[in-house]
Amino acid sequence: MTARQLHLNAFLMNTGHHEASWRLPESDPFAHVSLDHFVHLARIAERGTFDSLFLADGPQLWSNLAQRPAGALEPLTLLTALATATEHIGLIATASTSYNSPYNLARKFASLDIISGGRAGWNIVTTAGKEAARNFGLEHEPAHADRYARAAEFLDVALKLWDSWEDDAIVGDKAAGVWGDDTKVHPPRHQGTYFSVEGALNVPRAPQGYPLLVQAGSSEDGKEFASRYAEAVFTAQQTIEDARAFYADLKARTVAAGRDPDHIKVLPGIVPVIGATETEALAREQELEDHIVHRHGVANLERLLQLPEGVLELDRQLPSDLPPESAVEGAKSRYTLVVELARRDRLTVRQLIGRLGGGRGHLTFAGTPEQVADAIETWFTQGAADGFNIMPAVLPSGLDAFVDHVVPILRTRGLLRREYGPRQTLRERYGLPRPANQYAQPVHAQPVHA
Repeated sequence: MTARQLHLNAFLMNTGHHEASWRLPESDPFAHVSLDHFVHLARIAERGTFDSLFLADGPQLWSNLAQRPAGALEPLTLLTALATATEHIGLIATASTSYNSPYNLARKFASLDIISGGRAGWNIVTTAGKEAARNFGLEHEPAHADRYARAAEFLDVALKLWDSWEDDAIVGDKAAGVWGDDTKVHPPRHQGTYFSVEGALNVPRAPQGYPLLVQAGSSEDGKEFASRYAEAVFTAQQTIEDARAFYADLKARTVAAGRDPDHIKVLPGIVPVIGATETEALAREQELEDHIVHRHGVANLERLLQLPEGVLELDRQLPSDLPPESAVEGAKSRYTLVVELARRDRLTVRQLIGRLGGGRGHLTFAGTPEQVADAIETWFTQGAADGFNIMPAVLPSGLDAFVDHVVPILRTRGLLRREYGPRQTLRERYGLPRPANQYAQPVHAQPVHA
């Protein structure tokens, strides 16, 4: 057995990550609003001894209703329900720093952490797109740099709030009539550029201190933010060379920020399409691609690439005069990944839509369980990943196939636990220490008198 173990996160998206997954006979078009569906998925992932599961989110309607199941249950509410249906698996929710307030969000995550017994995680996003901005009274989305500056202050305030109760603030002395110690409560009294927050949190310090902090942006601003705050990073790379470069860069930035590089885990996304034979896996992948409605893909690409409607032609390559990443205020890293993929493989728009249909730029891998396990092991052992964000193309069947056929291979190779063992918090499962309270006074040893 190797001392280093894979970290696996299950990225759960309604009927699956492939945009055409809902069209398959096996799929339930209403699964995205079914609690039973998500309970079933969570229990599959827990059977596979995954570290965590993850729900994406955004404060806007993501796509037109014709393309795929649209809308989603609010993730913190859903994860609270999943906390009562599971015992071990971590529960990571996406929430925006652009369209929330630190006090309310810190309270919600502390509550989830208490309810789940220390299994909460926060995927921190800054939210690109004018559609979300207009839902909050803004005509235009804030500039990329401004969104990350706000996010940094948001995190600083949230950390103060999670630390505003010391761990031993609750006394519970019935005889003396003293429930708590007011001297161990520390109001942040924060006055900053974006936020003014006076009082302490109205919920005690959570089991983990604060939730596992996750981040998914791979732009320069995103990587700098991750190096300061993130403890797990969800990322998208198409090749092991790109993944190794990202991994080394982020670890170096983390060291430069004064942090232990082992305290930030890099988890690229992978969309496994599994078959008993490679031919069967490729046929399943082709079946999904055959169900893509290309007009939706064209519209999505034009929006991502900030092009006028009608510019892209299905059987031609991307225009040569696309704007540079520096001119993009939206999802910078995803823009760059898509453009580089199209240029590198000389893809037509039709081919690019097919490649993006399964994972929106994440690595899609069709093969046997052994081939999927080989790919995971190679990236893990060659400096490209600390684990993986598993993104099944079709749910629940794709997650079932991964747990039933790939997980046993990873266990046999000593890369993944066979069982959870003693109850642990999500931080402990990711090999992270519980953070010290920034307000608590260190306990000094008393002098010994003869």
